[in-house]
Amino acid sequence: MKFYNSVGPNPRVVKLFMAEKGIEIAEVSVDLRGGENRRAPYNVDVNPAGQTPALELDDGSFVCEVTTICEYLDERFPEPTLIGSTPEERATTRMWTRRVDLKICEPLTNGFRFAEGLTLFESRLRCLPEAAEGLKATAQDGIEWLDAQIAGREFIAGNALSLADIMLFAFLDFGTTVGQPIDPAFTNIVRWYERMKSRPSVNAN
Repeated sequence: MKFYNSVGPNPRVVKLFMAEKGIEIAEVSVDLRGGENRRAPYNVDVNPAGQTPALELDDGSFVCEVTTICEYLDERFPEPTLIGSTPEERATTRMWTRRVDLKICEPLTNGFRFAEGLTLFESRLRCLPEAAEGLKATAQDGIEWLDAQIAGREFIAGNALSLADIMLFAFLDFGTTVGQPIDPAFTNIVRWYERMKSRPSVNAN
């Protein structure tokens, strides 16, 4: 297999996921800042959506989209699972991962793309600069909502680390570098974030 990596929180989710599982896969670096992901051969042979990351399988086919790659790797390398060992556990992880993605990660990322990242993204996708501040506020609303949900527990989706934790951490950590810091009033999220920051997988990636 080959992992097509680049800068940004999306590839980092998969890198952290692999690190937590002890998986090592050969990497191909994609120059996202230079637009390599939007040109042939990448957007023809690897991912027609022109996005990173991507995973090339042993048969030469490609799996794209962060959650899909992580779920594939969890099935291919089942121990330790970061999705769940039972249908119920997997459903819970997928539910919380989806909530994190929709409520926080997507608005946070687009808030960046339409503001601080505008010069990089305005030639690549439809950008709405007038929506940037509202999207950033929406992400903060999502963080506030999640802060209440995780009161009294160590991880987002249950009693163990899961894809939901990894995804949220990668995006919140990115947010701290692009003008979207974590509000210290969200004390449960702050404590969770600090625990995540201390994990060996984070310090290695």
